[in-house]
Amino acid sequence: MKSALASLATAAAIGLGLLTLGGCSSTTTMTYLPSGDTGFAINCSGSDASSSWAECYKRAGEVCGNYGYDVVSKDVDNGATAGGSVGGIFGANVKNRSMVIHCKQ
Repeated sequence: MKSALASLATAAAIGLGLLTLGGCSSTTTMTYLPSGDTGFAINCSGSDASSSWAECYKRAGEVCGNYGYDVVSKDVDNGATAGGSVGGIFGANVKNRSMVIHCKQ
């Protein structure tokens, strides 16, 4: 009985860890562009299974509203395995996705 509870607790902890790794946390920060205008740096990095560039574009639309926006710069989809065990069984491929936008007026 004790080992069954320990196995269940271990499985729950692993599942929670995978959910945490797979989540996409989008952040938006106001920044200054080389022209002196203000823009926004949007970071929507995460694992491939739960995030994509669509999250960045969605966030840009929310920030600029009906005015629209221009993409000033955009990172490439570079990724690396994060987390996991010795055998790499529970690793996640985390992609770095960020872009800088300028809202149209």
